[in-house]
Amino acid sequence: MLLGLAAALAGSLVPHPASAQVGEGQGLVNANLASAEQLAAVPGLDAEAVEAIVAARPFLRASALHEVVAAHASEDQFDAIYGAVWVPIDLNDATEDEILLIPGVGARMHHEFEEYRPYRALAQFHREIGKYVDDDELARLAQYVYVRIDLNTASEEAILSIPGVGARMLHEFQEYRPYRTLGQFRREIGKYVDDDELERLARYVEMR
Repeated sequence: MLLGLAAALAGSLVPHPASAQVGEGQGLVNANLASAEQLAAVPGLDAEAVEAIVAARPFLRASALHEVVAAHASEDQFDAIYGAVWVPIDLNDATEDEILLIPGVGARMHHEFEEYRPYRALAQFHREIGKYVDDDELARLAQYVYVRIDLNTASEEAILSIPGVGARMLHEFQEYRPYRTLGQFRREIGKYVDDDELERLARYVEMR
């Protein structure tokens, strides 16, 4: 069923260039953006769990998603669930518990994730973690993570790699450069989206 879900979503996925700061999707559903129908197709999520996930959005951390999932699923279901649905984690501030929720990540790989902090770009993650796993596994792991983009220097490709950002929002991100503060970002982008969506977007950005 998991493979079927990935195949069904593949047509809607847009490959991200090397400059992207959010890992390219390999069929993993974003818990903040997925429809109820997509969530219902996730192994281990019943109708009650789907309703709870939709009601609790947006999730600003993977740990917040896990609180909801853990209330509706057993521990032996977690790998199947998180093999299909996830909230990307910030490579520079994800907790140990969040990293270990990624299916297939154990103590050794958790150590490698943290060893190379701070990450300045997703390409750094590819380079360092690629020392330990093959290309297929690297691509699988990358879809679980992101590095915040610099609001003033991020390329179009990097901005567009943020889940849910399309051409219109790309324009708004760029229109207000240079940003002086994150408060300015919130004020300007808040003209176009509600508070929940603003907070979801803000987790992917920073000023360097």
